[in-house]
Amino acid sequence: MTTVETRVDAPAPQAAPPRSVARSALRSSVPIIGALAGFVALWYAVTYLLLPAKQRLLLPPPHEVYGGAFSNPQLMGPMMEALARSFAVALVGLAIAVVLGISYAVVMSQWAWAEKVLYPYAVILQTIPILALVPLIGIWLGYSFLARVAVCVIIALFPMVANTLFGLQSASAAAHDLFTLNKATRWQRLMKLQFPAAVPSIFTGLRNAAGLSVIGAIVGDYFFQQGAPGIGGLLRVYTQRLQMEALLTSVTLTALFGVVIFTIFAVLDRAVVGRWYGRVAR
Repeated sequence: MTTVETRVDAPAPQAAPPRSVARSALRSSVPIIGALAGFVALWYAVTYLLLPAKQRLLLPPPHEVYGGAFSNPQLMGPMMEALARSFAVALVGLAIAVVLGISYAVVMSQWAWAEKVLYPYAVILQTIPILALVPLIGIWLGYSFLARVAVCVIIALFPMVANTLFGLQSASAAAHDLFTLNKATRWQRLMKLQFPAAVPSIFTGLRNAAGLSVIGAIVGDYFFQQGAPGIGGLLRVYTQRLQMEALLTSVTLTALFGVVIFTIFAVLDRAVVGRWYGRVAR
């Protein structure tokens, strides 16, 4: 059996100069800073221009919300601990979703009948409202860490399956003909042709799944009230008690949490895919 030694479509690494990387990071941060400034300005406008003075307790201005919350260690301490618990849940759920999603896609990519049989189950799992499954998950797995992780996996699984399968099937027919001509085994074709071609799509799925795993962690925390609370559990408590400053602060931290997770995988995408596939940073 002839061994195929050449990887198809694997360009040489292209290292960007440090100065260009810094400029790219600066250009990327400008829209984010502008969006945050616009959000704060809109918040002030709604608070002082649209709401009557008696109703401003429903949406206090940013300086009152964050000034009161960040200067209160009794509030921020439990909030940061809850955020750390949600981070652990999201990270574990994402890791499981990545392994399961890639494995599921690999099986479907190798046999046409497997794709016809297995892909509908992934679609069904994606289309079932997660709020309908949460009570069942709580009954079956309890209301602890495992149940919260299961919610993350269910939400984050489909992007990994769909994007990985698309990437594995994206290698050109000419490349497949070359491997067939060299009598490559199924394993050689998978590792030296299909996986290299699928790397950009896999990272796209990672970015999407990372954001969805954060949503899953918050949803699980919100509905599973037993055990140490995550940030979703605190959101529920603050909503029931109408603690607007604490609620808005926790919502802000949750949003930043999601942005950080998404940004980490976006940076990994640029570092890996951009380096090996010659993508130009924008």
